[in-house]
Amino acid sequence: MNVRYARRGLASLAVASVALLAVGCGSDEKPKADKPAAVTTAPSKTQEGQEQPSANESTEELAVLKGQKGLELTVNSVERDAGGFITVKGRLRNAAETVSAIPPQTSGDETEVVKHGTSLGGASLVDSVGKKRYYVLRDTDGRPLTTIGLNSLGPGKSTAVFMQFPAPPASTTEVSFQLPTFEPATLKLS
Repeated sequence: MNVRYARRGLASLAVASVALLAVGCGSDEKPKADKPAAVTTAPSKTQEGQEQPSANESTEELAVLKGQKGLELTVNSVERDAGGFITVKGRLRNAAETVSAIPPQTSGDETEVVKHGTSLGGASLVDSVGKKRYYVLRDTDGRPLTTIGLNSLGPGKSTAVFMQFPAPPASTTEVSFQLPTFEPATLKLS
């Protein structure tokens, strides 16, 4: 019986030693003065629960698309990256005085995309000069590379959104951005 208590005591001592060792690691290190403090990039919420733009989120308005029932999509950035993609970022906002459901048409009509829930998977970029349409990219499971899980927005509420597309050729400097149930907008590419 005493052996069992001794083993428990040794096990407790071992756990406590590991915990102290983990806490003690790096305790002699002092923070470097030239290192900036960490910046929170997650959107913060106001008292009403509305997301505010994060530190990395642009507030410049490149285009504002009007949708159904008071929904508006503000495009804040269009970034072409070296990997051959274009990422469109913005905010989806409910300007109405009542709750607005996100129309299911915004997900598009592709079975693989629709099965993952309401999204902005129906968005596309149209290159009228090159006569091509670029759809939101999908991962290997068919999930769209865009904001998903959109259901509804309360009055005056907004949420950050993104969509990723294959990039048109570098010579294409302008595309028409289209999202079902929203009016189209012209976006400049750099």
